[in-house]
Amino acid sequence: MSRYWLQENENFLATHVFLGGTETLNELVRRIFEAIYKDHNKKNWFKKIADYFGNHVEKVGIFGIDVNFNPPEKKLTELVNYFPVALHNITEKIKNDKKALFIILDDINGFCKKPDFANWYKSFVDYVAVHQMEFPVFLMLIGLPEIRDALSEHQPSLLRIFRVIEIEKLNNDEVSQFFKKAFESVQMKIDADALQTMTEYSNGLPILMHEIGDAIFWNVTDNTVHDKNAMAGILEAADRIGKKYLDPKVYRAIRNEKYRAILRKIDEAIQPEFHKNDILNKLNLTEQKVFGNFLNRMTEVGIIIKDIEKGRGYYKFVNKLYPIYIWLESACFKDKRK
Repeated sequence: MSRYWLQENENFLATHVFLGGTETLNELVRRIFEAIYKDHNKKNWFKKIADYFGNHVEKVGIFGIDVNFNPPEKKLTELVNYFPVALHNITEKIKNDKKALFIILDDINGFCKKPDFANWYKSFVDYVAVHQMEFPVFLMLIGLPEIRDALSEHQPSLLRIFRVIEIEKLNNDEVSQFFKKAFESVQMKIDADALQTMTEYSNGLPILMHEIGDAIFWNVTDNTVHDKNAMAGILEAADRIGKKYLDPKVYRAIRNEKYRAILRKIDEAIQPEFHKNDILNKLNLTEQKVFGNFLNRMTEVGIIIKDIEKGRGYYKFVNKLYPIYIWLESACFKDKRK
């Protein structure tokens, strides 16, 4: 949901906060208030809440275009502890100008490995329920499905708070239309072979569609996307996906050449689960000798887990991005070899 749509159609104070790489609650809250300032500081009503930011805003970058909100750590800790109070004060100040405050927290994956975020968020919700009669604040958390499982492990009662919206994979027609419209918007065409290649490698996932489309755009030298451009972009997109969305420890494990040789044999159109004997039969003698270590290593770094429901010898990937990245990397590797 676009914050611009919420601002124009619902008259919300809406802000989108990107949290990639964020690991502490102090940094989380700092980014939230920094995003509010960046998105809205030039609006007429903003002067009603400008005092909350004090003299902790500094202009940086060329021509002072960018701004940072950098209060001392002690102040940030206070904002973390009194976060619902701070949000309530903002909504009270602007209630005649805005109906509600809508905060989108994008890419919360890094937070969920530790219990800090789950406990803090549960305390935040409990405080609001007990102390506030009216609290026109919406928080939208965006992350992978596995995040819910991690949050429930740290704070089992947290899941009853969320209204879950699953984003399903797109079908091939929808993916093709996305690419056509995206490239038409910049006066570019896609030939049939290139479009088929882009659609196939996207696998119906918006996160892959955006990465592949962006990488291909920068590989095109004229106004038409050819299959050669598509494959070059997909090679780059596969590398981006690994670096951006896989934990560095996991990424290094995949980069191990012995393990990558095994991963490429799991399946060209890799599935979320597999049986170890099916893979073992595809391996040469050298690869069979390290296969046990491979499974242990992949389990240790959190790429796969034993699928107890399926039965003995079955494994499944803990994250849908992992098999897709491996599939992309494997297919691109084979094409590059050719």
